[in-house]
Formats: sequence, structure tokens, C-alpha cells
Amino acid sequence: MQNAGIWGIGSFTEGREVTNFDLEKTLDTSDEWIRTRTGIERRVFAEDDVDTSDMSYYAAVDALKEAELDASELDLILVATVTPDYPFPSVSSLLQERLGAPKAAAMDISAACAGFIYGLATAEQFIKTGMYKHVLVIGAEKLSKVTDMDDRNTAVLFGDGAGAAVVGPVDEGKGFLSFELGSDGEGAMHIRQDPQLIMNGREVFKFAVRQMGESSINVVEKAGLTKDDVDFLVPHQANIRIMEAARERLELPKDKMAATVHKYGNTSSSSIPIAMVEELKNGKIKEGDLIVMVGFGSGLVWGATAMRWGR
Repeated sequence: MQNAGIWGIGSFTEGREVTNFDLEKTLDTSDEWIRTRTGIERRVFAEDDVDTSDMSYYAAVDALKEAELDASELDLILVATVTPDYPFPSVSSLLQERLGAPKAAAMDISAACAGFIYGLATAEQFIKTGMYKHVLVIGAEKLSKVTDMDDRNTAVLFGDGAGAAVVGPVDEGKGFLSFELGSDGEGAMHIRQDPQLIMNGREVFKFAVRQMGESSINVVEKAGLTKDDVDFLVPHQANIRIMEAARERLELPKDKMAATVHKYGNTSSSSIPIAMVEELKNGKIKEGDLIVMVGFGSGLVWGATAMRWGR
């Protein structure tokens, strides 16, 4: 069975900056209240004429460039999103045409904030079996179009963005070592779109604190390793307190956890790849590092992976 890993990764985080001070003008909230409870200082909303497929495209171009791969070589495009341009056609189909990837199959994945991990797990299976060689996995969300900006409980949390990864065969010992995916449908209505985003913050927080830590430990153990082997944690950027709970379960120092929530807020499925891009640029993720990525979201669903960085 062929090992699979990430060849290249890219992101898109451009748009209109919305600070906590901006939100103070329209909501019964404050910069101090938001920072203390979430760790968020600002978020970015995509421009009106920029949709999910546009953000996906820009992130994909960067990932393909880093992977040194032409779009025509892609076998499959997976886009994890809960905010597609249209109910149908899929974002992935729109992207296939725009990138110029005629031989690529295409489908969207709906797993909310855990969608990128679900996409990576799906890509790995196709590569392991030898059915495909090059898979583009994207997490992209324009949450600003489904967020009620008059709801102080959710308006402060979310932002827009996209992250993309080219997944392909890697050397033995590199790439994805283990995955865990899960769902608890009893909590499905705790985060929903009806018609705008609604969230039971208390219940989601309790679930996330427990599940992020458990899943992080589980994928390390499935890989036959211990938490002492972990070099870096890339959690879903939902809330700094939830992220810190996962870090503490792995007993990692603070500088070994990706943290971009203060800059972009919760960007759902795109938050993990966006954070990966930033920490790679900062030199915090190095060749051979054991990385744990973990996320949770509406469903309630969760996903985690342990991987050895490198090709």
C-alpha cells in the first residue's frame, strides 16, 4: 500500500478586515469580552464578488505551485464546505473547470469544521489503493453569508477563507500515519443553518473540549506512538480555550501549537490548512516532524490525523 502525504499547501485569507472594535459599534459586546472568551481579535470577510469557489481557486493555485504539479495531472478534487456557491453544481466541479483539470473527478464534502480532515482521509484511501495519484483537498468557507451579524453569540466568531493541499504518494515513514473520524448525531442541532447560523455555544464547547483532546491522543496511539513523540499540534481554530485543552492533553508547550484564531477567527473547514501555511512560513513545522491535526464541527462530527511531515 502506497503511503500518502501532502506535497504542497496554500491558502487565501484576503478581504475586508473586521475587528472587535468594529463589532462594538453594532453589538452589545467589547473587544475585551471577545478576546477573553475566544482569543479572536479580528476576522476577514471576503468581498461581495468573491465566493467560495473563488477562494478555493486562489488557495489551490498556491498549493499546486508548491507541489510543482500542473492541474492537468490531478485525478480528484475534493472541496470541504458548508457554504457552496450554489446548492448545485458543486464547488469542486466549478473549480475543476477553472483550474484546467479535465481528467479529475470532483465532489464536495459536508463535514463542517472537520471537513478538511475528512477530505485528507478520503484522499489517502484513493492513493493507498492506487486508484489515484494526485488529489487536491480544499477547505473553503464564506461564513459571512450565513452569519447573523445581529447575533452577538455567533457574529464575533466566524470569518472567511480557504486552504488547499495537494496529496500524493510519499516515501515510507512519511505522510499520514493514522486517522480518526467520528460523529454524534444526537448533537446535530447544536450547530445548524436555519436559515442563518445558529449555535448552542455551551454544549458545543463541552463537546469540543472533550473530543479534541481524546481524538488527538487516539491518532497518536493508532500510529504506534506516544504523546512524547508529537512535535506540533494544528487544531481547528475555533476558540483558544478549546485549542489549549487539546494542547494540554498532549502536554505540548505553547509554541508547539498553531494559533491563528486571533487573526482570522473561526473559518470552519479552512482553518487547519490556513494555520498550517502560516506555521510553515514561520518555520515552526520542519521536515520529519510528527504533526497532529484535529477538528470538530456541526454534525456533531470530528476528525484527526497524525502525520510525518515530508515527501
